[in-house]
Parts: sequence; structure tokens; C-alpha cells
Amino acid sequence: MVRVARHTLTASLLLALSACGEAPTAELSDGEWDAIPTGKADGAIDPDSDEAKAVLLLVNDPAVDVDELDHDARLDARAARNIIAHRNGSDDILGTDDDDSIDSIPELDDIGYVGRRAFGRLVEYAVAQGYLELVVGTDDGEQVTDVIFSPQPSDSTHNQRVADLIDGAQETIDIAMYSYSNGTVRAALEDATARGVEIRFLYETAYDDRRLEGDALLASRSGQLEQAGVDVRWVNKIMHHKFMIIDGPRADLGLAKTATIASGSANWSNSAGTRYDENTLFLQGHEEVALRLQQEFNHLWAHSRALDVNEDLSWELSEVDISDADIIDGPDSHAFFTSENFDVSVGGDTFRKNRGNEVSDALIEAIEAATDSIHIASGHLRHRGISEAIMAKQADDPDLDVRVYLDAQEYISSYSHNLQLDDLQECLDEANTETQTRNCMDKGFRFGYQLGESGVDVRYKWYSYRWHYTYAAQMHQKYILIDGDELWTGSYNLSDNAEHNTFENMLVFRGDAYADLVASYEDNFATMWETGRAEDLLSDVRDEVASDDIIPLVFDSMALDHEEVRQLKSLIVANCPAVNSSEFRSNPEDHLICER
Repeated sequence: MVRVARHTLTASLLLALSACGEAPTAELSDGEWDAIPTGKADGAIDPDSDEAKAVLLLVNDPAVDVDELDHDARLDARAARNIIAHRNGSDDILGTDDDDSIDSIPELDDIGYVGRRAFGRLVEYAVAQGYLELVVGTDDGEQVTDVIFSPQPSDSTHNQRVADLIDGAQETIDIAMYSYSNGTVRAALEDATARGVEIRFLYETAYDDRRLEGDALLASRSGQLEQAGVDVRWVNKIMHHKFMIIDGPRADLGLAKTATIASGSANWSNSAGTRYDENTLFLQGHEEVALRLQQEFNHLWAHSRALDVNEDLSWELSEVDISDADIIDGPDSHAFFTSENFDVSVGGDTFRKNRGNEVSDALIEAIEAATDSIHIASGHLRHRGISEAIMAKQADDPDLDVRVYLDAQEYISSYSHNLQLDDLQECLDEANTETQTRNCMDKGFRFGYQLGESGVDVRYKWYSYRWHYTYAAQMHQKYILIDGDELWTGSYNLSDNAEHNTFENMLVFRGDAYADLVASYEDNFATMWETGRAEDLLSDVRDEVASDDIIPLVFDSMALDHEEVRQLKSLIVANCPAVNSSEFRSNPEDHLICER
């Protein structure tokens, strides 16, 4: 592990340690159950301080072992052994299912022979080895944590920010993207390659473009990118990521400290910027997140396939491999990837499912641990395990504030819900193997209605009688807020398809370091949850449907519960019987209104 320069202990911590007693010495040790002083008493240690966080980084660092804590950090050998034993789990092997990372100072305090003196030595050693720098940042660059929520005016969208960041790239850009069509971003990419920036682009659209030939291939989005000098490649599973790494740790792990990241729910399209509900995070100076995203990109890039439009481009792998041991797993941020659910074929460029549940297992654990609130904004809700965890949590604690906001696509009537139950039962009756049974349980089942019936507060972003992509103002967010202080956000739809058929990410942020970020997402959720309700848009639409000669079938967005949607749909059918004719069903984009 690369160590950084020694820091001086902050004056406040020195005073705190002095107030607790003498400075740490090699001769003195804690009793087995001596406590680390915390709380409001003079000289107590703030468990949320930067120094405390640095200690947690130290003891959770995979590169740190008993010998280092015993001899270098000068801990009592019993404390050193107990810390590593706790972290590694009963099998004493780090990286297995029974690992138990030390997530808080109280958890560290509960370990035998870890008290005031041990903590003082841990602080001193953590500072000397540079862990404090990882918490508070370094002079290598400014730390930026920002988010843009869509929709925005065209000159204020995430697309414009992405283009501006590309304009500032010095050496490299790595992109993993589902969909891209914005002209401003395209121009920025072309300018970047013209000035010598090396750009690698994992692109879902390239999977289809590769089948084109001649002029059609050259005219495709993938072909245009390659002709501009962007190396475009594709993978054999759906590339649903939406992240970019600028001047990241391709060749030098140290660049993770200054790398710029863009990641979120939004594709780089005009609709995602100006019409849909989306979020895009912009980060700089977030070392762990940068390393994890670069590690993910490196893995997918190494097993990708060429588009082969521009023969002057060579397939360049990252110069350094990033192992888990290179990443310090801090308590405040993390990243989960569905790539863990795929194995790579012997040939090296084919991903195959291994039936893992990397992201959904983590989300279910977070939902089950909630104590105050669960707020979910998701375009889809079609994952059985996650949905059942939400319903179980609400049933166990009816006072828990559980709210789920979905896109209109997820609404189904009680009749349609019963049909999907019948389809599920028929599938299960015909299943003869465990795999067939699992496939029945996993296939696309819309859970919004069932959640509402179980007592969960569910609303839908409602903007038309019948959904169609040409006019849909989609609720395309993909985030979960837990207890008002923990954010999960990324590209991951809450569906089995996302878990087992696509490459996705979920980033996690929590604690004081990200309190402002989490609060901004809570504000965004509160705003979406009340969409159109203060203006009473529902009453306006109902009045138009009931009395006007022109009945709107597409209207301004409203956040409606199931019963409100059902009543509005019934009113539209009563006043426009043709709305359910084959013509209206087959061509909804041609029927935005109904004439009485």
C-alpha cells in the first residue's frame, strides 16, 4: 500500500488525549474492557471526528495485519489480535462472507483490550500513515460533491456539465454508458480527442451498431465516435452504467485523489436533461469511489469486444491493475456492481451469469436495517426480494415512514394484478426444476399495486392515460434514502433484470461527510412526492375531461396514488370510449387528445 506523508496531530485531539490522562506509551495498556471516552464530558473523543474516521480506515484496511498493529502502531498484542479477528470473522480470512468490518467507534470500543490508550495509539499511527488525509482530503485537489437533478433548462442540464468537464480533461476519459445522443457532449468528445485526450467508451448502442456495414456503420453514433478518435467497444450483456472518469487512475493509483467522476441515473440525452426526473452526481477528490469505478471499468474493458471502425485506434488496457487491497474501504462511501454476478468465459470476452445477487442483497440489508424512514424513487419496481423486504419492514413497523415513488409504467389495475398472479401460478405449476421455479419468481412482476395493498404509501408520476416513450415525462430516478442519512444512487433499476442481465452500479454515501448531499436528495424526493398537488392539477384535469370538447390524454405531471389514478382513468373512459379502441391502443403517439 502506498503510504503518504506524516501529519501532525490536531491540537483539539492532543488536548482530548491529554485530558484523558498521560500520552500513549509503549509500557501502558488498557484493561480488557476499558472504554474509549466519548460523549459530552471534557476530553472525550468525538466518534464522528475526522481522527476517529481515520482510525476506522486504518483498522479496516485489508493491508493492515496483526503484526503492523502490534509492532508499528504499538498496540497491546491482545488488542491487535482482537481487532483483526473481529474484522476478518471466524474463518480469519478477509474477503469472505463472515467478515465484520468495524464501522463505528463504539464497535471498536467493544473489542477486548481496546480502550483510551489503544485508541490514542491508533490515532497517532493513522495520522502518521496518512489515513487522516484520506478523510479530510489533500492539497492534490479540491473535493467536490455536487448533484444536478433533472429536468432543467437546456443550458443547466447534466449534459452541459458533462460537456464542460470533458472540455477540461487533460489526459484520459473513460466512459461506460447506456445511451448517448446529446450534441453538446458529442462536440466536447470530438474536441477532446483532437487535443490528444485518450478516450475509451463502453457503449450499449455499439452492440447494435456492430451489425451495420459500410456507410451505415460509419454514420452510426458508434461509428462517428470512432472516426473522431474515440475507442468504442461493447460487451455481451446490457451495458446500463452511466458513469465517466476524467483523468482517473489508469496508470497511477494516486490520480484517484483528483479524478473527476460523473455518475447517476441519467443518460446523455436531451430528454434526460430537460424532461425526465433524473439525478447525476459530480465528484472530485473522492478517492475510494474513483478507484472502485476505475476497477469496474477496467474489468469490463478487459473483456469487451471491438467495433473496428477506426483502424488507427489500438485497444489500450489500463497500465495498472486495481485490486481490492489497493482500496481502503471507508465507512462513508462504497460502490456495488452487478458485474459480481457474472463470470468471464475461458475465451475472455463472454460474461455468463453466476446467479449472484450483489446489489439486491446489499439493498435488502439496508432496508431491513432502517429505523426511521425509507424513501424510494425508482422508475421500476420489479424485484421480488427488494419488494418483499419493503413490505415486511412496513408490516414489522407500521410507524416507519415508507414512501415509494414510481413511474407511470409501474401502475396496474387490480384486474391486471390478478392476471399476473395467475401467470405466476401457471408458471410455477409447470416448473419441474429449481431453475425453472426461480425463473418464474424472477420474471418481470410489477409490485407497485401489491405494495400499496400491503400498506406502503405508493405514488406514481402520472402524465398520460396510456404510456408511450414519445411523450412520457418519465420518473427515471434510481435512488433509495434510508433514515435521512444514507443514500443509495446509481444506474440500477429495482428489477431482477437489472441484477442478472445488465451491468449496473449503486453508490452509497452516509454520515456527516455527506449530510448535505443526502439532504439534497431528501429535498428532491419531497418535491417529486408532491408533484402537481399544491396546484391541484388533478382537479383541473378532471374538470377538462368532464366538460371540455377536447379531452386531454397527455397532461402535466402529477404525483397520484393508485386510487386517484384509477378514478381518473375511469373518468376518461366514460367521456372518451374510443380511448380503448384498437387504433388508440396501437398508436397512442397519434392520439394526445380525444374529441368529444
